[in-house]
Amino acid sequence: MKKSTKVDLAHNSEGYFFRASAEDFLRVPGQPIAYWLSARSSKNCSDFPLLATFSDARSGMSSCNSSLFLRQWHEVSHSSINRTAASHEEASASGRKWFLYNKGGGNRRWFGYNDVVINWKNDGADIKRFVVSNPKDPDTTHWSRRLFNLEYFFRVGLTWSAVTSGRFSCRSVSIGVIPGTGSKTLYDLSEDSESVIFCLLNTVVADHYLSVFSPTLNFEAGDVGKLPVNIAIGAGSLRTRDLIDISKRDWDSFETSLEFSRFPLLLQSDRFASIEGAFQSLRSHWRQMTQKMQQLEESNNRIFIDAYGLQDELEPEVLLNEISLTCNPHYRYGGDKSEEELEAMLLADTMRELVSYAVGCMLGRYSLDKPGLILANQGETLADYLAQVSQPSFPADDDNVIPVLDGDWFADDITLRFRQFLRVAFGEEHYDENLTFIEQALNVKGKRNYSLRDYFLGEFYADHVRRYKKRPIYWLFSSPKGSFNALIYMHRYRPDTVSVVLKYLREYRDKLVDERNRQSAVYINPASSQGEKTRAQKEVDRLGKILAELDDYERDVLYPLATEQKSIDLDDGVKKNYLAFGAALRKIPGLEAKDED
Repeated sequence: MKKSTKVDLAHNSEGYFFRASAEDFLRVPGQPIAYWLSARSSKNCSDFPLLATFSDARSGMSSCNSSLFLRQWHEVSHSSINRTAASHEEASASGRKWFLYNKGGGNRRWFGYNDVVINWKNDGADIKRFVVSNPKDPDTTHWSRRLFNLEYFFRVGLTWSAVTSGRFSCRSVSIGVIPGTGSKTLYDLSEDSESVIFCLLNTVVADHYLSVFSPTLNFEAGDVGKLPVNIAIGAGSLRTRDLIDISKRDWDSFETSLEFSRFPLLLQSDRFASIEGAFQSLRSHWRQMTQKMQQLEESNNRIFIDAYGLQDELEPEVLLNEISLTCNPHYRYGGDKSEEELEAMLLADTMRELVSYAVGCMLGRYSLDKPGLILANQGETLADYLAQVSQPSFPADDDNVIPVLDGDWFADDITLRFRQFLRVAFGEEHYDENLTFIEQALNVKGKRNYSLRDYFLGEFYADHVRRYKKRPIYWLFSSPKGSFNALIYMHRYRPDTVSVVLKYLREYRDKLVDERNRQSAVYINPASSQGEKTRAQKEVDRLGKILAELDDYERDVLYPLATEQKSIDLDDGVKKNYLAFGAALRKIPGLEAKDED
């Protein structure tokens, strides 16, 4: 895509210089010294009304204290979130505490980033009280001095992130969203003008003008408001709804979306018992989605380029890495990677997501038998699960503790349970083939004898923490050297959960003692060969170190915590609750860092 414009070049003894008319400068809003801007580009600014005449972009309110008032939506009880309030009165009457908050996001067009919620219970009573009691401005005597544009809460609109490292990108805002300072939003557009402006903002024409009005990475409302809008294009020639739908389907196919229903690979399981076949079919569908969006965006570019008379200055083509769908590896991973590398990364991530969904089914967050969230509120139990899924084909764990160990020490070990999940979800016939396919996809470093268990022990939890942006919903109890690990689901946590984990630890230790005794018997058995004696002694020594580690973990950490019968409040968020368990849980680097306001 050409970002430069056609200009009049003249030559003198010192080289080339630009020749531009002073009259052209006067046509451009703000009169920037954009000497490279063509006469036609400048004339458009006087021929067409500016975007600001259709709608003033509004900034949202600051959360005032992110740690206190903002959460990722998956941290809190799902039933405490209101996603559909159309007014302040409706929001207050609902009694809900958490509301969607537009905090901004990365370079993604059309739809996405609806993942943050803000405490606006009782019309923001807690935030208003905090503002008054902790004013940064000494003259602040009322919350309204710092909380503004409240009349635009919960309205539909068009939004963009105030700061982005990529192309300017605009997204739709659904009803029920509170605007934040990290974004700017256009409200009260007519149906026709909204469609035209939405598509304009996601074209090369907008990029062309914004390179003049906003040459930095900051896209302020005033700068975007200077865009000339050729409203005569008409909404009927644009495929706005199709573009939003494609982006929304892509966003909602990942479990971190509020609208996630079922892992997309499983939708192929009725047609393919082979995971490889199911993935290839899904990958083909993703390519079609990406190509369709590319075609639609290029069509929009042509329409706007023609309407603005910029055929000699801009090209309509959209690069593949600019098609902002997560299922598009060129956008998702970027860089100068080869097609082979990109496909391997996408396959590996898809298998990681399959494993993540399976763990969600193990812990009752999801079910193979019912779409959407099952258990997602504080303190829910297996009885709550069975009330929704009475005869599960793959039941949730009964005690909310899944051991993550180096062998099949327990019937509900995470590796054994995943194998059961695989059999139920894709059948017995291709089970071995499917397991091998998953393990090979996950083995991105090409390790020898790599297995699913290696993934669970070495990489699964780091992947989970990354997926949930350092606010994990599954917590890993882990001894200092990782010899004992047990996974729990925070929404099912109860004051006796640590006691259940302790029970597993003690049972595991008893099994290790039995194994150490067996190895000792081999060592002292006169019938054992020297090789058998050597291996047995090494195993006795290894098990002795593990047992010492487990003893210390129980005595110093787990037992005192179990006797405390600690309660948690999901409204406090993962950070506060997770850190309260100290050394009992796997350390998350960076979790203690201060939140950004």
